[in-house]
Formats: sequence, C-alpha cells, structure tokens
Amino acid sequence: MTQGEQRREQPSAGGDWQRNVLRELGGAGGSSPSETGAGDGRGPASARPGEPTLRLVHPAPARPPATAPEAATAPEAGADDVPGPQVPGPVPSSAPRAPDGPASPAHMSGTPAAAGPEPERPATPAAPARDPRLPASPAPESSPTLDPRLLLALGRPLHGDSVTRRTGRALRKLTSSVNQDVAEQTRIARELQQPVTTGRVVAVTSIRGGVGKSTVSALLGRTLNHYRHDPVLTLEADTALGTLPVRMGAEAVRWTCADLAPILHPSMQLTDVTGYLVPVSDGGWLLPAGRGQVGPPLDMTSYRKVTLALRRYFAVTVADCETLPGEVARTAMDTAHARVVVAPTTAEGVGATRQVLDWLARLPHSALATTVVALVSNTPDTLLDGKTAAGHLKEAGVTVVAVPYDRHLAGGGPIRTDLLSHATQQAVLRLAAEVMGRAVRVR
Repeated sequence: MTQGEQRREQPSAGGDWQRNVLRELGGAGGSSPSETGAGDGRGPASARPGEPTLRLVHPAPARPPATAPEAATAPEAGADDVPGPQVPGPVPSSAPRAPDGPASPAHMSGTPAAAGPEPERPATPAAPARDPRLPASPAPESSPTLDPRLLLALGRPLHGDSVTRRTGRALRKLTSSVNQDVAEQTRIARELQQPVTTGRVVAVTSIRGGVGKSTVSALLGRTLNHYRHDPVLTLEADTALGTLPVRMGAEAVRWTCADLAPILHPSMQLTDVTGYLVPVSDGGWLLPAGRGQVGPPLDMTSYRKVTLALRRYFAVTVADCETLPGEVARTAMDTAHARVVVAPTTAEGVGATRQVLDWLARLPHSALATTVVALVSNTPDTLLDGKTAAGHLKEAGVTVVAVPYDRHLAGGGPIRTDLLSHATQQAVLRLAAEVMGRAVRVR
C-alpha cells in the first residue's frame, strides 16, 4: 500500500471510531437503527486489530463487601472486560455520565456505617432500702412477769364486795328506780366514747411509789378499752420494777419502750406495731418499760419518740409514768393531753400532792384545767377524813375523784374487772369520763 492510500484510510479509521462510540451510546439509550449506521447500508463495524477501542462501562449496582475467604478467591473486577493491553483513548466530552445512585452507608468501602443515636434507656431502679421496721439487733428474749412459783402460790382472788354487801345491793335494786341508773350509765358511756381526731395521751403519775399509780393506770386502760371501739394502749414509762404488766394480766414481756424507740417508722402499719406489743386478755395492748430486771431508766428522748409515733395508731394511750419529780414524769405531765395525779388518803400524801398541783399551775400553759386527782384509799381504816382531803385538793382548781378501798385490788395480782366492788367500778368510770372529756377538748 502506498503512502497516499494510508493517508486516505486514516480519516476513514477515525470516522469508524466515532461511529462505534455513537453505536454504543445508541444501544444504551435504545436508539433506532438509522442512528447506528444501518441506514447507509453498512453493517455493524467491528473493532479492527491495532485500533484503540472505547467501551462504555455502566456502573454496576453496589454489592455487599465480600468476606475474607470470598475476597481471596474472587477474580479482580474488570479482568475479562478488555483482552490484552488497552491503550487509553480520548473520552469525548459529549458522552453523558450515568448518575451515581445513592449508596448505602453500610456498603461504602472503607467507611464504617454511621451509628444513629441510641434510644434513651430507662434509669436503672435503685436497690430497695433496708426495711426500717426490722430490728437492727437480735430480738430480745421473752421474760415472765412473775416467777411461776409465785403464780402457783396465789390464792383465789377475792371479790371487792363481801357477800353480805352484794346481797344487800341486789335487794335494793328490786325496790329502787332503774331509770336513774340507766341514765347515769348512758351519760358516762357517751363521755368515754367521744371521737378523737388524733391520738390522745393520758399521763398518770404520783408523788411517791406504792400509792396505786400502776393500779389506776391499769384500771383506766381496761375501762377505756371496754367502752371504746378504737385501739387503746397502756404504756409503762417507769423502769423501776413497776407492777403494770402484772396488773394488766400479762404473763410474759419481750419488747420494751427502749427497744421499740429505734424501730418505729412512719411507714409501719398497725399490724406491724402490734407485733411488738403484749395483747391484753380482755382487749387492748400493753408496752412495758422493762423485762422484770433492774435496768437504766427510760430517757426523755425515747419516751417522746414512742408516744408521738404510737399516737398515729391508738386513739388513747395511758402512760404509767415514773414518780415526780423525775425527768420523764415532768415531760409527760407537760406534753400530755390529760393528767392524773394519784394521791394516797394520808395527811402527808395529800400535802405533797397539793405542792405538785401548785407546780402545774406555774407551767407556761397551765395544766390544771386538764388534771384530775385520784384520791386512793389503800386501807379500810383511814385516819384522814376523805371529804376534808378532797376539799384541800380542790382549792387548787382541780377535780378530785375518790377511789375507795377494794379487797380485790388490795390483794395484788392481775386485775379482774368483774371482781371489782360496785363502788370501785363507779369511781373508775367517773375518773375515766373526767379524763377523756378533758383530753378531747385539748387541740
């Protein structure tokens, strides 16, 4: 071939190269045969050896990255697309580029998927706190209130009235008016059953021991529990080997005021509290101050904590306090809703009680209006005239209720209300009514 023929073929080869490009573009866009050169009578031109070939490669859909074994065995992409060495040719500027589709973040090579915001997790609940109702120390051992040998030595309890007196009273009932007695009993019952908005505390004390302070406390607790329909507690605040548990009929005691002070918690229910108390045989509850052993006196802080906490559960709390002028007794007399001062029917006892009443009158808030004096006769043969003694005490501005001598009370041991004399029963009812009426009026 001559040089002139070669020069004439070069444009033809360049034209064929451009047709191939247009043919490839037309096949991708679905063009008609006229645009691919079929209209001029030529067949599809094939690539000639030695000529640069341009092949459009459309972007393949993104595939997930292969695992390590697959990546090692998979052939390289595009290895079979171009046979032999390729000579890069010019790319026409008019060739449109297929737009890249949005690639998934997980399929982007070399870039980890961006983690979205984690959902807010609920706060982990704190561990439940220790139940404050459980005692921090081991439970104390139960102790009997009296030695079993002494209980066996107790004889049959006596009735407060003799047989002759009971017979005469039964005969008088046949001829007397019953309406008057019923009206008086109804009035007293109404006084004892007055509703209360918060728990009432009645403090019982005396000027010295052995005058009947614990006996009067037990009588008040039993009487109020008999007439009221809400819980009544009798609390012993005297650790000097008091006789209240014995008089209330408790056979054994376990928890004391000092033991219960650190245990009480506002979340406790009545059933939780009564588990630490001593149930009384005919109703009501008892909280002793000791277990029949000589121990330290009850401190003022424990007394106030126990009485304030138990007011939430009991309508009336009768506190058998220590004798005056003890610290707990003075605190109880100052903070109680009603007060009972037990005085013996003796000249020295009435004189000392009058001094206590004068001290109560000098308190910042006079307590005489809510104080009742129980004038107790511990012997059938008293030398002091009862009316004179009561008049001397009334001069201080208080109400005086005389509690006569009773054979059943004088014998000691557990108190049985059915064995009390008729005069004692009436005196205790009047005393309880006077005390309850004053306690309810205090706000």
